[in-house]
Amino acid sequence: MKKIALAVMAAVMMSATVPALAAEMTKEEKDQCLLASKNCATEVDSIQKKIKKLNAEIKKGKKVYSADEIKKLQQKLDEANKMLDDLLKAGGS
Repeated sequence: MKKIALAVMAAVMMSATVPALAAEMTKEEKDQCLLASKNCATEVDSIQKKIKKLNAEIKKGKKVYSADEIKKLQQKLDEANKMLDDLLKAGGS
């Protein structure tokens, strides 16, 4: 378990050093990236930054997203929070 957590942490740290491409994402690409982790090549975020973005999108509510999309965003948020908790537990052991 520790080895997996360390490998994930190393991958996250390495991905943060990769320069993002200069191209801007369209609204559709951004939505797909947030909802389904698709077309995220130009977005390299830390887990904490991803959590912050997901919270901001969820707060927009039904004015911007359907109930199904909000549910998907919440699932992504739960996954990111669990990953962060697992990394923090592994780092403290």
